[in-house]
Amino acid sequence: MLNVYAMNKKSNERMNIMGYFPEDENEKKDSQNNHITELEARLKREEEERQLRLKNKGNKSGSKLGYFISGLSGVVVGALLLWLLLPSLANQLPGSNEINSISSESSGSTINQTATEVTTDVTNAVEKVSSAVVGITNIQKVAPNFWNQSTGTAQAVGSGSGVVYKVEEKFAFIVTNHHVVDGAEQIEVTLEDGEKVEAQLVGADIWTDLAIISIPSEGIETVAQFGDSDVLKQGETVIAIGNPLGLEFYGSVTTGVISGKDRSVPVDLNEDGVEDWSTEVLQTDAAINQGNSGGALINIAGDLIGINSMKIAQSSVEGLGFAIPINSALPIIEQLEKHGEVQRPTMGISLVDLTEVPAYYQQQTLQLPEEVKNGVVISQVVRGSAADKAGLQQYDVIVEMDGQTIENSIELRKHLYNEKTIGDTLQIKVYREGKIVEAQLELVENAQL
Repeated sequence: MLNVYAMNKKSNERMNIMGYFPEDENEKKDSQNNHITELEARLKREEEERQLRLKNKGNKSGSKLGYFISGLSGVVVGALLLWLLLPSLANQLPGSNEINSISSESSGSTINQTATEVTTDVTNAVEKVSSAVVGITNIQKVAPNFWNQSTGTAQAVGSGSGVVYKVEEKFAFIVTNHHVVDGAEQIEVTLEDGEKVEAQLVGADIWTDLAIISIPSEGIETVAQFGDSDVLKQGETVIAIGNPLGLEFYGSVTTGVISGKDRSVPVDLNEDGVEDWSTEVLQTDAAINQGNSGGALINIAGDLIGINSMKIAQSSVEGLGFAIPINSALPIIEQLEKHGEVQRPTMGISLVDLTEVPAYYQQQTLQLPEEVKNGVVISQVVRGSAADKAGLQQYDVIVEMDGQTIENSIELRKHLYNEKTIGDTLQIKVYREGKIVEAQLELVENAQL
């Protein structure tokens, strides 16, 4: 025990020498105070942080817009930086040479174009025929006026279109409308290249509104090919080529369809307000305007199937144009070429529709039965004509021809011109003084009906 104690005593002494002593009471109190101070500071700091968080939470809703604007601005700035850096980044990518080339061209205001030649059935048809469609100018002398007392000067009074359909020896033949060249003292043809050539009138027919003119064949390379208008179908695509509203719109092309076949359009030829004729036409919705008259109506194969003739001139009517069927035009064209006119059989009479005669004269002068409501009144008989030789008289009322009922002058002319030829015999029935009288006419060529 003595040894142990001695050892402990020595150990304590060694520890004291090294500076290690047990804490006294004052030191313990100071240490406790320090801990309390730190705790208070920490609690105070935590309370301040809690108050700050509560304050920020209350202002959070009011700052949402600011956050949104800040975020949007960041996106815009980022996108702008990306756009500016894209060319540089593109150089680091595979295939960057092609991209850089396009960018350089754009920065140099270079516009790349692709030349694509589009060919359709319509373009092929137009290319086949368009050079054969020409412009026609009607030139007449204008009467002198107050300012110009000299003789009248030649001026263009109208224009239209025509179609070259044949080249024979030194001449090229053009079909057009009668009303395009009617009254012309000089006819001028404008070709595709702008060259103007004087034309000669071969023949014209007012009833079918067709005319033939000729020009020197030099330089004429394109000739329209006749098609077959009888095989056309409703809804079939057609193309109109002409010069609407004058030569300023030379060679205009419009497309449409066949809207109707075998249409009959009444025509006032002498502009007296009375219908004189009924023209058989094709109806189409292809745009046909003034100046298109005489132009070509072709099918999708480029064949000529009609001669553009007219449109309904009413503001409330759209897409209603008419053309003379080529099958109806061909016999007229042949006669105009051969004779300069169409040789038709005539009766030698002047006509008035019964419906135009007042009821009083129907009963007193014509002495017609009450059941007779339609027919054609003979107002005049030409001396020496076929009608005169057959015994027809003034005020006879024609009601039947070759067993076909005749209700008006249009039906009479159509039967006479379409069904009969010169030299034929015509069976006719008329009312005379209230009784039926039959007669036979040997049809001849005459200037009057």
